[in-house]
Amino acid sequence: MRMIFMSVGLIILLFAVGAVGAEESLWLHPKCGSLPSGTLGPFVTLGDGAILAVHDTVAMVSRDEGATWQVSPIFTQGEQVSLSTERALLRTSAGVIIAAFMNMRAEDWRWNSETHDADPGTRLPCCVIRSLDEGKTWQDFQTLHEEWTGAVRNMIQTRDGRVVFTSMRLLNRPGRHSVLTYSSTDDGLTWKPSNVIDLGGNGHHDGATEATVEELRDGRLWKLIRTNLGVFWEAFSDDGVYWRTMGLTSIQASSAPGLLKRLQSGRLLLVWNRPFPEGKTGYPLTGGDCEWSETPVSNHRGEVSVAFSEDDGKTWTAPVVIARQPGASLAYPYVYERKPGDLWITTMQGGIRVKVAEADLLP
Repeated sequence: MRMIFMSVGLIILLFAVGAVGAEESLWLHPKCGSLPSGTLGPFVTLGDGAILAVHDTVAMVSRDEGATWQVSPIFTQGEQVSLSTERALLRTSAGVIIAAFMNMRAEDWRWNSETHDADPGTRLPCCVIRSLDEGKTWQDFQTLHEEWTGAVRNMIQTRDGRVVFTSMRLLNRPGRHSVLTYSSTDDGLTWKPSNVIDLGGNGHHDGATEATVEELRDGRLWKLIRTNLGVFWEAFSDDGVYWRTMGLTSIQASSAPGLLKRLQSGRLLLVWNRPFPEGKTGYPLTGGDCEWSETPVSNHRGEVSVAFSEDDGKTWTAPVVIARQPGASLAYPYVYERKPGDLWITTMQGGIRVKVAEADLLP
């Protein structure tokens, strides 16, 4: 979530170092190879096979498998807009590229530690922009809401052509987060917000946060939501506008976001942080004071795990750790399937930039 890195990032780092020892060197799964550049992603494939990413105020295109990137502006000179590192990117079936993000030029974080709430004026707008010419030029910039948006995690297009992405809104009295989705039936020209999912809580990292969404084989949308409950919360929708059926999952998770991805094989891939290091049954807790959160929670981010499902999330393969660095924060993953079964996995925190074959992570 955006605000922690500026307001309490040092506190979190000191806590982690004191609790689990100094940061160790990064270990990667032996089947993982390094990507040729540090570009974060997310990535999409253009019509001619090139790769497109966005960063800050520019679009980036690579025609050599990510080794080098050609840069072009997204916004006109003088526009007060820049893209967050937590963002979503999609190329629709019609060839329209859509970026959803928080506008960092409009960021104003006013958390009040005495009231455990955000003061008036707190804002980080949720925005979208699109390109009709493979990222050469951009148009139809829109601010969808002005409230503080903790994260934008991923965007999908359903089989019937609807575009859906996940977003957040900060709520008050008490201060906490909620999640919602925006959906479009015209390739991102207009957008409709969903109902808000509010799980309560109190703290600048409490509530329902940082959801990821995918379409199931039966046409329903499935959303996994970061919580401070030790597991992901789930919600289901027929159209991304109304989320009704919801509850706890059995997927153990740290207080960190996961990412769902439907692969070309038909499997679902989940990339996430488990609440404890592999082989352990505990981890020092964060929060419990209504500042970070109302309930103490594991914020373990020293490992990135992956699992696969053949049955739309009913069962999963045993988790496989692909990256480990005790004392570090390896979190906020993106997944790009460059070719069928060829996965690029990157993280906004911790700088993971790896490529790995789906087959090498399966049981």
